Amino acid sequence: MSQVETGMHPNIWYPFTAVKDSPIPQKVLSGEGAWLNLEGDKHILDLISSWWVNTHGHARPEIAEAIYKQAQELEQVIFAGFTHNPAEQVAETLADKLPGDLNRFFFSDNGSTAVEISLKLAYQYWVNRGEPRKTFISFEGAYHGDTFGAMSVGSRSVFTDVFKDLLFDVEFLPYPTTWIGDEEAGDKEDKIIEQLENLLDENPDKYAGIIIEPLIQGAGGMRMCSEEFLQKLHWVNRQYNTLLIFDEVMTGFGRTGEWFAADRAQVQPDLMCLSKGITGGFLPLAVTACTDELYEEFDSRDPMKTFYHGHSYTANPLGCAAAIASLKLMDESESSFKNMEAIHREHLNRLADHPRVEKTRVTGTVAAMDIVTEEGAGYLNKVAGAIKEKAFDEGLLIRPLGNVLYLLPPYCITHDELDWAYEKIEKILDEI
Repeated sequence: MSQVETGMHPNIWYPFTAVKDSPIPQKVLSGEGAWLNLEGDKHILDLISSWWVNTHGHARPEIAEAIYKQAQELEQVIFAGFTHNPAEQVAETLADKLPGDLNRFFFSDNGSTAVEISLKLAYQYWVNRGEPRKTFISFEGAYHGDTFGAMSVGSRSVFTDVFKDLLFDVEFLPYPTTWIGDEEAGDKEDKIIEQLENLLDENPDKYAGIIIEPLIQGAGGMRMCSEEFLQKLHWVNRQYNTLLIFDEVMTGFGRTGEWFAADRAQVQPDLMCLSKGITGGFLPLAVTACTDELYEEFDSRDPMKTFYHGHSYTANPLGCAAAIASLKLMDESESSFKNMEAIHREHLNRLADHPRVEKTRVTGTVAAMDIVTEEGAGYLNKVAGAIKEKAFDEGLLIRPLGNVLYLLPPYCITHDELDWAYEKIEKILDEI
């Protein structure tokens, strides 16, 4: 049977989707706020911000207007040898918002490339100093993107298995996953920090950097760690003179209840990767931030110390205009993303006793729970499909990560809408 006969578009290859026997994609006609309007007069509440990017909701007129105005002035220009006001304004705003001296910004166009750039910058930093270091430290369960460097520092999984022979070696530590009521969190953290110190003690000049998804591992199952762990990690990083990379592609721009996870933990990494919510979901844009100290190692007339990296759409003016408008909306919606955790927590406390639920957890606007099944935990757990289908029937867009059900809604969602969503989720849990 052809794709046309099954209802699949004959020319499109969809991401993270098995080619054979996949459900027919739903056609979205429009979006407004937290809602998507589908073909057939179907309306669904977007509880995952459409892959975690629509921080302010769909079709925000403020961002659309900013893109329209910018398109009438300058839509694109090479960013090597040229500059423009939108990029400068984004950089100045971020420099004001990010902690410490994260004052230098390299523009790109998605989260994977933001991570690639951070790894290349960290590696070349040591080369430029005449102290080459080749190994990175990452964490089990990590997901940093789908390009080769990003896959290399990500946990070996169904996403990376076919490419494993092409990935560079990385040393992995356990991620100190915790949840509501976890009484062993501190001990787990201390054991991991001890392992890290042993690695750095044995080979102090081996490691170019440590990369982590701060507070929340996204695609790895919305696994969460504490602010205290990041503080311990930061202290070790400073004591042993390596570089600390925060992948805030998902956690940035309000997701953790503060502007950045680094803010919530009150630490400053050496490099930070930003994308997803930076434009409110309107256009692709990414930024890799670094400290003044790191930047200075590239400030040289020696051509071999130049960072030879770039993209055709680096600092695209339309994307930057969207980011400026989105950052302004961030200021206006601070109360929403700072107060959402309390709403989540109220509902999670009620669901904690459900026989199909364990390890409830919340950080800022992100809530998650493990669904108890006869299958083992993991991305391929079949309960994901059952929940996704029932949620759609109930008017919810939920995309579980295997047996992990999570909510990551836009900041414009109302208290009543979130209450309604949890009522539907409880009904689904009763039925599966």
